[in-house]
Amino acid sequence: MKGGSPERVVYGVILVGALIAAESGSHDGYFDRAVSTLLALAIYWLAHSYSTVLGRRLEHQKKLTLAGLGKAMEHDWGIVRGGAVPLIALLCCWALGASQETAVNVAIWAAVVSLIVFELVAGLRAKSTPRELAFEGAVGVAMGVAILALKTLAH
Repeated sequence: MKGGSPERVVYGVILVGALIAAESGSHDGYFDRAVSTLLALAIYWLAHSYSTVLGRRLEHQKKLTLAGLGKAMEHDWGIVRGGAVPLIALLCCWALGASQETAVNVAIWAAVVSLIVFELVAGLRAKSTPRELAFEGAVGVAMGVAILALKTLAH
């Protein structure tokens, strides 16, 4: 899947959900929160791409090329796509005039629900039994609880 590897989309959802949760205790305005989250997401995306390219270069003794870096960035674009889920939720709440606390909660829950849905979709595609599906859903819930716990600890 070009530019949207499912694992990177999931990573982006977790990443931005955790970033918003970790910053939930700060009292910056919407603009500052959105920009800092977007910048952190971009840094993680670039860091992931760069570390992949550098690791391969170290392992295979290759030179850095713009094409190689661009290919890695395109491959890792899913991180940005996944991170957009909670970030868009945050921005929509801002546009609708919701309080910043409400927007943070909606964004975090958008990440949590996305993880649970991704788990259930993966389980259904794998033709999991009901018991396996329950386990897979529980793993998604556990990841979501970890993000919610981070928000709790940030307060």
